[in-house]
Amino acid sequence: MKLVSKNTGIHTLKKLSVVKREKPCLDAEWHFHPEFELLYISKSFGIRFVGDSVSHFSPGDLVLVGSYLPHLWRNNASYYKKNSNQKVKTVVAKFTRDFIGADTFKNPEFGDIDALLSDSRFGVSFGKSVSKKMHDELLQLCDLSPVEKSISLLTILHRLSREGDKELLSSSEMHQLTKQKSGRIDKVYKFISDNYNTIIKLDDVAKVANMTPNSFCRFFKKYTNKSFIEFLNEVRIRNASRLLIQENLTVSQIAYTVGYNSITNFNKQFKLITGVTPLHYKSNFDNQE
Repeated sequence: MKLVSKNTGIHTLKKLSVVKREKPCLDAEWHFHPEFELLYISKSFGIRFVGDSVSHFSPGDLVLVGSYLPHLWRNNASYYKKNSNQKVKTVVAKFTRDFIGADTFKNPEFGDIDALLSDSRFGVSFGKSVSKKMHDELLQLCDLSPVEKSISLLTILHRLSREGDKELLSSSEMHQLTKQKSGRIDKVYKFISDNYNTIIKLDDVAKVANMTPNSFCRFFKKYTNKSFIEFLNEVRIRNASRLLIQENLTVSQIAYTVGYNSITNFNKQFKLITGVTPLHYKSNFDNQE
């Protein structure tokens, strides 16, 4: 997943773009761009990377990504199979800070929105209770006229800024203000994403980065604010949480599927990362439906 500066295609005179997508792979690359991005998923499952955050996503996922914050939404492996008929249904709104007018959000009456946009430098995830209430508005956003789009997005941002059911995603700022060459971390992310369900040794991933194990550990910690093992466990557990929801598998089967040889260690890591046991996680999700 090479980190790239992405040309979003927004013309310099067009400060707001809204599109619907219905195809696998929301993003092809680990990337960033100058626009803010509000992404709503009504159909799709997978793993999202926002800054140093790794999380499972599912229908109802609603996230605001800040300007220049690296991110990637990666679908399940099944979405990328040649004959797969699985679809992604999303609404993606990309906008500049001045889409409604220069310095508008600096005015006191827009203080809540300004604070929300400031928080988005870490990425902001909204609860399913929020996206459920705003489902229709978000889906209709793409069909509006340019003027109506601007007014509707302003209203949506205002409502989101007043919501309490939200959380910051990245634990540190990872803004990319220049077009940096980051092929090394890109190769590491792709290697982990493609091989998390196998035994990955530190020596193996260090070789991918063309570094010694000690140098790699320092490099990875500096870049992601996490150790390699912490990051690998997050990727595995987030995929496990997806399987608990999607597949009719036992906890033991899921543990082995995502790369754990010890059920005890799997249960320990699952509770450490999600706060609950695998069975409680599945039960909580079922009760929300």
